[in-house]
Amino acid sequence: MSTSNLISVIPQRFAPIIAEVAEPARLFAAAGKRAFLVGGTVRDLMIDRSGGEMDFDLTTDAHPEEIRSIIAPWADAVWAPGERFGTVACRKGDRTYEITTHRAEAYSPDSRKPEVKFSTDINEDLSRRDFTVNAMALEITSDSPALVDPFGGMADLMSKTLRTPLSATVSFSDDPLRMMRAARFIAMLSLQPVPELVQAVKDMADRLEIVSAERIRNELDRLIVLDHPTMGLWFLVETGLADRFFPELPAMRLEQDPIHRHKDVLSHTFAVVENVRPDASSDFDYRITRLAALFHDIGKPKTRAFQEGKGVSFHHHEVVGARMSKSRLKALKYSTEDVEAITELVALHLRFHTYQMGWTDSAVRRYVRDAGPLLNELNVLTRCDCTTRNEKKALMLSKRMDDLEQRIAELAKQEELAALRPEMDGQQVMEHLGIAPGREVGQALEFLMEIRLEEGLVGDAEVRRRLDEWWANRPASAPRR
Repeated sequence: MSTSNLISVIPQRFAPIIAEVAEPARLFAAAGKRAFLVGGTVRDLMIDRSGGEMDFDLTTDAHPEEIRSIIAPWADAVWAPGERFGTVACRKGDRTYEITTHRAEAYSPDSRKPEVKFSTDINEDLSRRDFTVNAMALEITSDSPALVDPFGGMADLMSKTLRTPLSATVSFSDDPLRMMRAARFIAMLSLQPVPELVQAVKDMADRLEIVSAERIRNELDRLIVLDHPTMGLWFLVETGLADRFFPELPAMRLEQDPIHRHKDVLSHTFAVVENVRPDASSDFDYRITRLAALFHDIGKPKTRAFQEGKGVSFHHHEVVGARMSKSRLKALKYSTEDVEAITELVALHLRFHTYQMGWTDSAVRRYVRDAGPLLNELNVLTRCDCTTRNEKKALMLSKRMDDLEQRIAELAKQEELAALRPEMDGQQVMEHLGIAPGREVGQALEFLMEIRLEEGLVGDAEVRRRLDEWWANRPASAPRR
């Protein structure tokens, strides 16, 4: 496979990109070096999938120190995020470029880091890329831009095929995370993996253990926010990859799901994930809600009532699910903020179903108080959790959710629902009762919070009267001041 495999007819949609890299291309050519645009930008432009921000990744036969000297007079800033791996970055205006020396690296069997070797051959560099659809390059230092496609990436894009440039075994040995990355490209581009690739993943799934939890987490995040991640999620389960970093996921496949009438809990879970859609009219954290959807039924295989087909114990399911979610999220090195948010959504996702008799003011206040800053995420997750094929039941649940959101909106106009708190703060309680900081202040605030939740705002005079009454009637054994 040689560089003679060039395509000189470049679609017009490449023109703005080529114009933007014209100056660095001139500089590399003047230095006697070749430079190529590589990566997702080339792939996406080839299939006219160029929406959103584009990466500007270049590869060259120049070594890192040469790259620095070539671009320094032109760039506004130059730095080396991974110079030992051959990568030099620069910024020109608002655009950031990453420029990497052609590579010929390979991972040792027990190492998480590659043994980097530089190359002067673009074909060798492309051969070490993950998949053929990403192993295309656009030469920008030639007389006219030309596509270098030695492994048939363009043909695979057109036929919706996922293959590796070299054998799948070699590719996944180079970087085991590529096995997870396959799931992302299957879902993102609706690609069909060739049998050799699937078998290699099944045979080598245990090699994922040398990949850091942080890299696995980042790849899971990239998959979960795709428009339709289900094909990729099934790939993780069916190849055994999920067993290596998220064993609770395939465990859901073993549990029947009589409630939602899916074949199993895993099918229901993936349906809920798909139901969570971006919505410009609703302010919620899309990634967090998608992850909460993935984790929301993690406790079902451990819930005895569910296993025995006797129905779901909401409280038990919430407690077990929240605990299991927290453990797995921590193992994947999610941030404390992410762990707390996702775990809380898992713990609260059945709360909606505990209000069977309608939404009283008190019930609405407690729901809003429990959800806190995650109210929008919880509402989205609750709606998306309805995947029943029973049309009558689906309409009923949707109507109940509409009623809840309407009640929240109505009460929000009357009360500060977004910041529910007692009508007196701790300082006011101490001044009114003549007590010092201590346990009694906390007990008094809990009493006042119950009034707030049950009755809303009762007014300053009334809340003080009730506080006096509560204080006077405390058990005699309780300490007083």
